[in-house]
Amino acid sequence: MKKIESDVKQYLDERLWNNLRPGDLAKSISIEAAELLEIFQWSNPELGTVKMDNEKIEKIKKELADILIYCIDIAVLLDFDTEEIIRKKLDYIKKKYPAELMSKMKGKESGTEDAYWQIKKEHRRKNA
Repeated sequence: MKKIESDVKQYLDERLWNNLRPGDLAKSISIEAAELLEIFQWSNPELGTVKMDNEKIEKIKKELADILIYCIDIAVLLDFDTEEIIRKKLDYIKKKYPAELMSKMKGKESGTEDAYWQIKKEHRRKNA
């Protein structure tokens, strides 16, 4: 991550973009995320179907790269250690959605709304 952060900092410095407003970057992240969503507008294909669609994969890569770059831009400009904040959040998510709870969901689609609320309810109960 440090190499990418360094490359992004250089990229920002070279273009005199090292004073961008965090709010503008947040807006740009949201706009690019909407462009990623647009790829799936009016459809909701399964993972395997998406992986087999080379054209869709290339569009996803392009939009995801835009999102990631803006995310790293804001992290660099705010002097965040990107790896540290990601690892911290991953640790939190592992506690919120523990593997043993997720394994109880076997046979259910873990990405569904019902499964999400069941897990969230269990997390809240444990942490109350």
